[in-house]
Amino acid sequence: MPQNKKPPPAGASQPRRAKRISPIARIDKSKPRSQKVKSVNLALQGGGAHGAFTWGVLDGLLEDGRLEFDGISGTSAGAMNAAIVAQGHAEGGVAGARAALEGFWRSISELGRNSPMQRTFFDRLSGGWSMDLSPIYMMFDMLTRVMSPYQLNPNNTHPLRSLLEQQIHFETLRTTSKIKIYVSATNVGNGKVRVFGRDELTVDALLASACLPTMFQAIEIDGEHFWDGGYMGNPALFPLIYNCTSDDIIIVQINPMKQAEPPRTANEILNRINEISFNATLNREVRAIAFVRKLIDDENLDAKKYRRLNLHMIESEDRMSGLGVSSKLNVEWDFLMYLKEVGRDAAAQWLAAHFDQIGVATTLDIKEKFL
Repeated sequence: MPQNKKPPPAGASQPRRAKRISPIARIDKSKPRSQKVKSVNLALQGGGAHGAFTWGVLDGLLEDGRLEFDGISGTSAGAMNAAIVAQGHAEGGVAGARAALEGFWRSISELGRNSPMQRTFFDRLSGGWSMDLSPIYMMFDMLTRVMSPYQLNPNNTHPLRSLLEQQIHFETLRTTSKIKIYVSATNVGNGKVRVFGRDELTVDALLASACLPTMFQAIEIDGEHFWDGGYMGNPALFPLIYNCTSDDIIIVQINPMKQAEPPRTANEILNRINEISFNATLNREVRAIAFVRKLIDDENLDAKKYRRLNLHMIESEDRMSGLGVSSKLNVEWDFLMYLKEVGRDAAAQWLAAHFDQIGVATTLDIKEKFL
């Protein structure tokens, strides 16, 4: 990844997060704000630890209080964020959803506290959040390129399984939540996307959605095997189109669409390949939606039979693109809180600029981003 874009230095020079003023609170309260609650769908990308950015976005939207979620489609970390927010909301409303999200990410951080894969002194000295100088990370990265998870992890232990079983009450989620949930995974056998709806959501479905094939054995569900959903839908938009009533979809983007400079190191090249491939299906779906919108606008399709969807995007590409690939495995609490604050900032800025256009118009520059 380009090295000229780095987040603020980590360590002692970081401001204490607990004392930071909420970006939502920084919106000018002197300006009148509509109190009308609007319904939207959310599409949440995956990205390992970078999913804490999405946590921040969700936290900001929930705190603002002017949006309700009709449906959420998520992949990998996005799928876990979706399940956590839906369950928390079912049990305790907005406050319950925010508390559930924080509890989940804190548990993720605690799970990784004793991991040998940590930033070194030199990583910290460089001012970034990556583990590029960690011998353990370099060894792990090398091993995953020459050995499969069936060799490296023959017992097929998964560090997230017990955590998800403790954090998510699937029966509550399936029977109580009013938010529709759609989790994407890639069928290894036929190469197709499999979307698990709320009624069929299990811990295996979430693990399948986050199953990187170089790190974990394929997850078996109903006799079929699945890998990370990012290969075929990161995230999938079509479940929101066919199954939800809201005409607005907010995409929470983690993986950068563009890079200012070409990658140069082996890790940077592989990471950029993954970013491009993981964004490819989203690119195609957005282009298809834009094509239908144009046909409706040109009166070549009956607007009564086809939906004219409004697309929006919350992202912070300038700050997220400066994070190295190894930082996706960094679950230090300070880093997760940094990503959360970046997400809250992005949500606050988007709400201030575009809330009034929800239900009215698309705010995503489709031509600039996808065409």
